[in-house]
Amino acid sequence: MSGYYSLSGHYNSITYDNGKEFANHQVTNQAIGCMSYFAKPYSSWERGQNENTNGLLRQYFPKKTPLKDVSYVRVKVATDRLNSRPRKCLGYRTPFEVFYSMTGIDVSQLEVVQL
Repeated sequence: MSGYYSLSGHYNSITYDNGKEFANHQVTNQAIGCMSYFAKPYSSWERGQNENTNGLLRQYFPKKTPLKDVSYVRVKVATDRLNSRPRKCLGYRTPFEVFYSMTGIDVSQLEVVQL
């Protein structure tokens, strides 16, 4: 959880899906120091950016790809490429650029925790 603490104070809220993987969401909320909300079931429009990102991830991991067979390196390559892609919603800046400008944190220097 130590990686969360360097991000503390940079988030106002997190909107979670209703999956069982978020059952322990209070730990994340407390570590980051933000409020959380859960999207209503079958209301994907409440998490529009998340749904858009899921679509982008499908370019690298088609539906029914067994994630247990996907290596850490493949995930890292895909996320680095997506986070280096300029987005209209970010004024044609990349997620990496926006994150750095808001936090001063170079994401490439963050320690990655493999679960």
